[in-house]
Amino acid sequence: MKPDTIVLIHGFWVTPRSWEHWIAHYQAKGFKVLAPAYPGFEVEVEALTADPTPIEQVTVPQIIESLETLIRGLETPPIIMGHSAGGVFTQILLDHGYGAAGVAINSAPTEGVKVIPLSQLKATFPVLKNPANRHKAVGFTYDQWRYAFTNTFPEDQARATYERYHIPASGHIFWGSALANVHPGKDDNWVNYHNDDRKPLLFVAGENDNLMPPKIQRSNAAHYKSPKTVTEVVEYPGRAHLLPAQDGWEEIADHALAWALDHS
Repeated sequence: MKPDTIVLIHGFWVTPRSWEHWIAHYQAKGFKVLAPAYPGFEVEVEALTADPTPIEQVTVPQIIESLETLIRGLETPPIIMGHSAGGVFTQILLDHGYGAAGVAINSAPTEGVKVIPLSQLKATFPVLKNPANRHKAVGFTYDQWRYAFTNTFPEDQARATYERYHIPASGHIFWGSALANVHPGKDDNWVNYHNDDRKPLLFVAGENDNLMPPKIQRSNAAHYKSPKTVTEVVEYPGRAHLLPAQDGWEEIADHALAWALDHS
């Protein structure tokens, strides 16, 4: 029985609103689509920007627990798709036995992926430049957003996405994930790369993603060692980090769905 439900997991600096095109697209194809917010993120973008307290307080275990609770309540295992940090959470959920197949889009790395491209250092510098940011919600200026998220977008679209989607991100989680690759040891973003029971996983990479470049996706995929699992990578030319909102997103959404259905 093929999955009839798709779970879309957002990343940092955005909310489920960033999936708005994909939600409508998949619903039109007859799927039940769930795009859960992180705990405390259930309000609108504008409210989180005005009061980022929920962003400062949320933890990765809380996020994973809320997602697992949601998926356990479904009648059949769903297709899980995650963007950026949501790609990490997709990998963790698959490793924990959830889902029929997973798609990680411009994913942040799980523990042990030590590739750090220069563009990523520049994109994340606003968070990592100050250790005090570990206790704050850290937003991007428009120019920082432009470099990290929308560097290949037309100017008007880049600015429109900033105004519609951008929120601050958790400095605590971001610093923790960065340090996990310096001092590894089953941190919050740890997965078992030898898990024979993990469901199929597709990495989708944007060629020009400055925040999570394709070499991160390829390194992450290469860490999975079980010959009994399916792990693939596809790269799309000209795409930036905010790939789900970039012109031509329909092609990627359709390929991700077709791949997941074929492999579930």
